[in-house]
Amino acid sequence: MARNVAFDLNHPLMEAGLESPIDEEGVHDSFSQLIAEQSQNGGASDSDAFELQELQRQLDEEERDNVAFLSGPGRELREFQGRRQRDAEWEDAETQADPLIGERWSSATMKILSSMPSRTIGRNRGAIISQYYNRTMQLRRRRQSRPAIRDFSRSARPSIRGYGIETDSADAEVSKRDRLVNNLQNLSVSDRIRMLRAMPLNVSEKSELRSLALQKEKRTLSRRIPCCSQLKYYIINGARQGWYSWLSFLHSLHLWQVPLKRVSGRFGSGVLSYFLFLKTLLFFNVFLFLLTGAFMVLPQALHRPDTSAGRLPFTGLELLTGAGYFSDTVMYYGYYCNYTLGKSCRDDGWVHDVSLSNGTMPDCVSKHLPYNMPLAYFFTIGVSSFLTCIILVYSMSKSFGQSFRIDKSHSILAIKTFCSWDFKVIKKSSVKLMSENICTQFKELLAEVSHKQVKNTRCQRLWRLMVHGLAWAICVASTTACVLAIYYCSDHMHQNLQLLLRSGVPVNNPLLNEAILLALPVLVSLINLLLPGLFNLAAWMEDYESPSVRTYVSIGRNLMLKVSVLGVLCYHWLGRVAADPETIGLKCWETFVGQELYRFLLMDLIFTILDTLFGEFLWRLFSEKVLKRRRKPVFDIARNVLELIYGQTLAWLGVLFTPVLPAVQILKLLLLFYIKMSSVMMNCQAPRKPYRVSQMTTVFITLLCFPSFLGASVCVTYTMWSITPSSSCGPFRELKTMFQAGKRWVEELEKDNPNLSVLARAHSYLVENPFFLFVGAGIFLIVIYFHSQVVDGQRKIIGLLQEQIENEGDDKKFLITRLQTIHEQKRTPARRLVSQNSNC
Repeated sequence: MARNVAFDLNHPLMEAGLESPIDEEGVHDSFSQLIAEQSQNGGASDSDAFELQELQRQLDEEERDNVAFLSGPGRELREFQGRRQRDAEWEDAETQADPLIGERWSSATMKILSSMPSRTIGRNRGAIISQYYNRTMQLRRRRQSRPAIRDFSRSARPSIRGYGIETDSADAEVSKRDRLVNNLQNLSVSDRIRMLRAMPLNVSEKSELRSLALQKEKRTLSRRIPCCSQLKYYIINGARQGWYSWLSFLHSLHLWQVPLKRVSGRFGSGVLSYFLFLKTLLFFNVFLFLLTGAFMVLPQALHRPDTSAGRLPFTGLELLTGAGYFSDTVMYYGYYCNYTLGKSCRDDGWVHDVSLSNGTMPDCVSKHLPYNMPLAYFFTIGVSSFLTCIILVYSMSKSFGQSFRIDKSHSILAIKTFCSWDFKVIKKSSVKLMSENICTQFKELLAEVSHKQVKNTRCQRLWRLMVHGLAWAICVASTTACVLAIYYCSDHMHQNLQLLLRSGVPVNNPLLNEAILLALPVLVSLINLLLPGLFNLAAWMEDYESPSVRTYVSIGRNLMLKVSVLGVLCYHWLGRVAADPETIGLKCWETFVGQELYRFLLMDLIFTILDTLFGEFLWRLFSEKVLKRRRKPVFDIARNVLELIYGQTLAWLGVLFTPVLPAVQILKLLLLFYIKMSSVMMNCQAPRKPYRVSQMTTVFITLLCFPSFLGASVCVTYTMWSITPSSSCGPFRELKTMFQAGKRWVEELEKDNPNLSVLARAHSYLVENPFFLFVGAGIFLIVIYFHSQVVDGQRKIIGLLQEQIENEGDDKKFLITRLQTIHEQKRTPARRLVSQNSNC
C-alpha cells in the first residue's frame, strides 16, 4: 500500500551544511518569502523586486517536470502536473533486482540524491563561495537583525540557475571571496569552524580562508584594543607558540621514532610489535636500575666496606664468567654490608664487618643521619617489584583497551582511507615513509577483510587433526628431552663441585675453574637457538592458512620451552645450591647464583648475535650468490619475542643477587635493537601474506606479566621468606631469613618509641603475613577482569552502532525506492488523463 513520505529539511543537520546547494524549489520558496517581507517592509527598491519577480517567472516557466518538493515538518509530498511524457515501461529484470542500479531517476528522487555531499562535487569555486556567503548571512541574521535585500549586491545573491555549472569572472570571484571572509570574520568561532568544514573545497583553500578571516579579525581587534591589551595579547600568543614549539621538540626526542616508522612501513605491524616490545622492556629496566642504583648501589659505593682479602687482578675473562675481579664489587650481593652506614663509624675506629644483633651501630646513628643498609636492600627490592607489577597491570589494561575495542577491519578501512594522512608532513623522505606505512597497513587490512574460512570435508579435517597432533607430539617430546638434558647436566656439574671439594686438591687457577661453569649456560642457549627451528618445521608441516594463527601457535610452543627451562634452572639454584651450599664449598651462595644469572644473560646475547649473523646474513648471501634466488628469510616474531621475555625473566630473577644486572640488561637491549634493526632491513623480507596482528602487543604484555614477572616474583619471594641467607656475606648475614631485617627494624622502633606500636602491628599483618600478597594479587586480577569486561562492553556497543549505521543505509535505500514508486504511481493516472484529453 502506497503511503506518503515526508522529509524534513529544517532539521539541525541540514542547517549545519548538509542541504543541497541545488535545491531550486527551496531557494524559490525562500525568494518568495523574501519578496513578501520586503514588500511588507517597503524597503526593497523597484529594481530588486522586479528582478526577483522575473526570476520567479523564469522558474515557473521552466520546461521540466514540476515534481514534489521537500517541505518542512507536517507537510506531505505535493504533486505538480508534468508536461513531458516518458516511456510507460517500468524496470527491467536487472533494475527489479536492485532498484538503485540502472534507474532513470525522476526529479523527486534527484532532489533527495542531490542533498548528498557527493552531488556537490563539480561545482566551481565561485558558485561554492557564493553559496556559503549566503549561508553565513543566514547565520548572521539569526543572531542579528535581518538587513534589507538592497544592502546586498547582485553578485552576492544566491544562484537559482538550475543544475548547470556556473561560470564567474575572476573579479566577481574575488569580490565574493572577500565578502565571504568578512562574513566568516563576524561569525563566532564554532559557527566559523562548522561552516568551513561544510564547504566542498580542498584543505588548502579552507585553511587560506580561515587564515584570511583570522588576519582580518586581528586587524579589527588591533584597532579597537588599547596598547596595554595588545602587549598582553602578544605576550600570551608568544608564550603559547613557545609552548607548542617545546612540545614539538619533546615529540622529536622520542626514542627510535624514525627507525620504527621505517620498519612499520616495510614489514608491517607484526615486526613492528617486536621492536615496540623491546622498547617497553628497555623502559622497565631503566626504571628498575634507577631504583636499585639510587637506594642500594650508590650508598654502598660511597661507603666501601673494609675487606681483609685483596681483590683478584682483572684478566678479561671476567666479562664472560662474571667472577674473579667482579666478585668483590657492588655488582653482587656478597659485597653489601649489614650495618647502618655512617661517616663517623670509620672516624671512631669501628670495625665495619662486625654484625650486631640489630644490624646497626648506635654511635653512627647518634652522630649522622642513619642509613640502614639491610633495610634499604629489603625494601628497595620489595618496592621495585610492587611498582613494576602496577606498571605492568596498567600497561596490560591499556593495551587491552586499545587492541580489543575495535576488532573489525571494515570500519578501520574507512578511518585509514580518510584520516590516516598527516598533512603537516612536508619533507620528501617523510612523505615517502608515511606513504609506505599507509600502504602496508592497507595491505594488512585488505588481507584480513578478504580472508575467507575454507570449509574442509570430514576426511580433510581428520587428516589435519592427525597432522596437528603429530606436530604437537614432536614439539612436546623434544622439549621434554631438552629439559631432561639440562636437568642432568646441572646435576652432573653439582656433583663435580662436590667431588672437587672432597678431594681437597688446591685449585691453581680459580678463574679457569669458574670458566668451566659456562658449560650449562652454553647448553641452555644452544637449546634455545636450535629447538625453535624444529618448531618452525612442525608449523610448516601443519600448513596453517592464517599467518596470525601460525604466529600464535609458535608463541605457545616457544613459551612452553622457556618456562620449562627456567623452571629447571630455578630448581637448580634454589633447591640445590641455596639449600646446601657447604657441600660444594660456597661461602656466599647468593653471589654464586648472581654470577650464574649474569652468565646466562650474556650467553643469551652472544647466541642471539650468532643467530643473526649465521641464520639471516649468511643465509641471504648463500641464497643470492649460490641458489640465485631473491628470497630472503622472514623475521621470526615468536622466537625473537620469547627470547626477550626469557632475558627479562633472568633480569628480574637476578636483581636480588646482582643489583647491577638491570644495567647489563639495558646494554643488551640497546645492542639488540641496533643489531636486529640492521639485520631486518638488510637480510629479511616482508611476509608474503600480509596480515594484521591487532592483539600482538597485548599478548606480549600479558606473557611478560603472568608467566615471566609472576614466576620471577614467586622465586624472589620464596628466597626472601624461606631460604636462610649466607652467614659470612651480604646485608642479611646472621639472620634466619631476609625478611627478618624489616621485622628487627620495626622492633627497634617500637622499643625506642612505644607510640609506634601501631606500626609494628601493621608490619606484622601486612608484611609478615603472606595472605597480604595473595590479597594484592587478587586485587590486581580483579582490576584486570573488570577492565576487560568494560572493554568487552564497549566492543559490543560499537558493534551495535555499526549495525545501526548499516540499517540506516538500508533505510535510505528503501525511502528512495519508495519515493520513486509513489511518484510513478501518481504520475501514471495523470498521463492517462492527458492521453484521453488528446484523443477527445
